[in-house]
Amino acid sequence: METNDHQRAAELHNLAAHAHLAAAAAHGKEDHLSAHEQSRKAHEHSTLAHEHSQKASLKHGKAASDEAKS
Repeated sequence: METNDHQRAAELHNLAAHAHLAAAAAHGKEDHLSAHEQSRKAHEHSTLAHEHSQKASLKHGKAASDEAKS
């Protein structure tokens, strides 16, 4: 299950990066409404990626702690 959390976090980071690139392209075309929406999506994906990364990290730390107790 831990791998799924890491994989989902990576996917969300990639989505955020793509949204940032799309926002930059829209700004370059002076399409500021689309750029704003892409920036909002990028922020949302980044936030979710961070949450998944923390969740995976906590699980990893707990697993390591449990192994040390055994």
